[in-house]
Amino acid sequence: MLDANQPDAIDPPADIGPGGSCPDHATAPTRVMAGPRTEKTVALALQGGGAHGAFTWGVLDALIEDGRLGFEAITGASAGAMNAVVMVDGWLEGGPDGARAALERFWREVSLDSDLWPAQRGALNGLFALWKDNPVVEFWGRVLKTSPYASNPLNYNPLRKALAAQVNFERLRKAETAALFVSATNVWTGKLAVFERADLKVDHLMASACLPTVFQAVEIDGVPYWDGGYLGNPPLYPLYRGAETRDILLVQINPVERRETPRTQQEIQDRLNEITFNANLMRELRAIDFLDGLIAEGVLVQGDYKSQYVHRIDGTGALDDYQASTRLDARWRVFERLRDKGRNAAQAWLAETYDQVGRTCSLNLQATYT
Repeated sequence: MLDANQPDAIDPPADIGPGGSCPDHATAPTRVMAGPRTEKTVALALQGGGAHGAFTWGVLDALIEDGRLGFEAITGASAGAMNAVVMVDGWLEGGPDGARAALERFWREVSLDSDLWPAQRGALNGLFALWKDNPVVEFWGRVLKTSPYASNPLNYNPLRKALAAQVNFERLRKAETAALFVSATNVWTGKLAVFERADLKVDHLMASACLPTVFQAVEIDGVPYWDGGYLGNPPLYPLYRGAETRDILLVQINPVERRETPRTQQEIQDRLNEITFNANLMRELRAIDFLDGLIAEGVLVQGDYKSQYVHRIDGTGALDDYQASTRLDARWRVFERLRDKGRNAAQAWLAETYDQVGRTCSLNLQATYT
């Protein structure tokens, strides 16, 4: 973990940019995850968002299938971190095809209906079709108003079992492969914690995805952690010094804008969640834009600092009908639908934007985040 022994000192170095005021001194070169057709290298930044992370699965599946992009480093929060770890572990086992298979296996395993007989799946799907008056939704509504120490005293989390069974964490920690950065929120200090690949265990992913209204805080070395999305969804600053590539490809699943005013209690809570889980990402992107401006004006010297080329694949349009509350909808058919939307979004992005990778920033940061 960055400053792992200093739980009260895990913030980025300064507010000026992802690397603070420090000169660029990237860590030792990482091994790029690349296939036989790889032409360019990017660093991936994967947002969290519960079940909506299946959209990111689809994006990754399409990028790997296309094969022209290699991945040097990956930063992620919550479901984004799980996608990252599962993909890298699958790649270590079976290359690009192994990564794609591992992602599908993981999402099938964590689906709500993964262990049900066909007749039971049909009954469950019928139940979820009654979404507006769904007793499951009502159940979660009650749970979210109750402390997890009362509603979930055994602290059961099915994600732990799925990850522990599928990911070889010992191999992952020792491998010479893409850098990994997983975010969590230090409950005691209220600061961001970023764990690196060499330290990762299943607890770190549980911490990164620990919604405090559903699960008890995850303790690591005696320190409690909550979902990383609150403070870094995902954190970008580790990529500034932890990757040599200038290209950051952000997969964003929480919408920045919604052109409707929320009016019901659920709509208001949903929009608050989206704003909260985007806030620090927007702050870091504004900082990147500010830093790039200083470099362009000659205030900062290129070489001591590096400009970042930011690109984005997001769920605009594809996820407009998915409210924040649907992040708890873990049906397999929902995952498949989100995966397909992610694949379509990635394929469209490759067709429109691939040529700009390595040359320029394809995302207008000022227009989008300021």
